[in-house]
Amino acid sequence: MGEEIKSALERALERVEKLGEASLEEKKRWKLVPEGEALANRYLKGQSHLAAELAKYQAEDRKFIVAGAQDILLRHISLPKNDVARQANRQAMDGLKMIKDDKAGVENVFSKMRRIFEHYEEQGEQQRRQAYQNLRQDFEARVRQALQQQMGGVPVGFSINVERQPQFQEEWQRLLIQLDSQYLKLLDEYKKEIQGLP
Repeated sequence: MGEEIKSALERALERVEKLGEASLEEKKRWKLVPEGEALANRYLKGQSHLAAELAKYQAEDRKFIVAGAQDILLRHISLPKNDVARQANRQAMDGLKMIKDDKAGVENVFSKMRRIFEHYEEQGEQQRRQAYQNLRQDFEARVRQALQQQMGGVPVGFSINVERQPQFQEEWQRLLIQLDSQYLKLLDEYKKEIQGLP
């Protein structure tokens, strides 16, 4: 067994040797992308000015810093479910405008994102309200039917608060995910567009 382990280790070492030494560019990427991520996180917490910090880096290093910062900023753009999410979106979008060279291209994609956000908040809210009512009515009907089968009828004056039932909450969460998925798919496409811009 020791021979098998040793030979497996030797094979692994041989593969590593074949890979060779990491290039200078790879080493820079490993070092600077995390620095860009940290810079973006400090910016999002209000602890630094993104453009000023970015200006401290040399041009050849800046692309790695921007790549790391961009990843963090894009992750902070989400559906505007509340005021906190809306504020985070504004801040992340402002940060992306600071680090991207193609300001017009970025603004064009942001316009599409804002339309998705508006639709989500207006028509999407109506869809969610209607879906909630439909689910509640359907769930109440199922509970009444189950009571009818088990007890031979629903007692007079018996009210059912299905909204407190864990099964109702689970179904509602699944339905919300399904409703949000159409928006998230578009939002992800727009984020990819942003990544492709210089």
